[in-house]
Amino acid sequence: MKFRNSFAVLAASMAACLITLNAQAQSAFDGFYGHISTGYESNRLTNINGSSVEVPANGDNVNSSSPSQNFGGAPLVLGVGYFWQSNSPWHVGIGADYSAISQTSAAWQGNVTNAPGNTLIPAGTSMTSSGSSLQLSNRFNIFISPGYAIDNDKLVYIKAGYSQVSGKENHATSITVKSNAGSLTLPTTTAGSSTNTTVGGYIIGVGYKQIIKSGLYGFIEGNYMGYSSLGDAYSSNGNSASKTAEGVTNSSATHITGSQNLNTYQLLVGLGYVF
Repeated sequence: MKFRNSFAVLAASMAACLITLNAQAQSAFDGFYGHISTGYESNRLTNINGSSVEVPANGDNVNSSSPSQNFGGAPLVLGVGYFWQSNSPWHVGIGADYSAISQTSAAWQGNVTNAPGNTLIPAGTSMTSSGSSLQLSNRFNIFISPGYAIDNDKLVYIKAGYSQVSGKENHATSITVKSNAGSLTLPTTTAGSSTNTTVGGYIIGVGYKQIIKSGLYGFIEGNYMGYSSLGDAYSSNGNSASKTAEGVTNSSATHITGSQNLNTYQLLVGLGYVF
């Protein structure tokens, strides 16, 4: 009987120790979370190029190029995800976030030149387009997020995954032709119109979370998103302002394509809750 009682006491003590150790090992970040953040977002457009092709071919094809553009502002990012302890203090997470506020560039100017073998723009004459701009919206990211618990209430993590964003390109509103005879600015046939496109890419980031109280945490995070070429294509019919300025009277279909590379940086601060 004494042996049985001693064994029972020993088993109860071991169980209590295991429960205590498990409670101590449990991270405050394990489980589902949701958070909201803001900060600063910077978008950079590079390799901004376009072309205009006339069908049927009439020697009026042109190419355009524009300087790189930088624009940004304060985003509003909503995120959800799940963290679990794979091997204390290491964690594994999955997550998704959505940018609820759009970002719009300033209008830019493009330099228009004859495509090889074409003669729309005479020697000694320059042509520029004005009024093009880009609006980015509905940015969505999905990622994996390995993390390391500094202690029960502090977690550093990295993130990597897929990013997608929608772009609305507002077309050039005017064409300016300059020569020794003077300068002439006329509206384009596509003034006020736009095209929409969606492009995919990747996201990488790093962050730090700290519990404030009872599941409530604050965090800071830096992200970089790179995308494949953000392009659009559209057609218009009829004489363009540039052709009219040059005295061209024929009418044809104009097929216009454009492309630009997009890179985005974010620095975010926010609040979240672990459920």
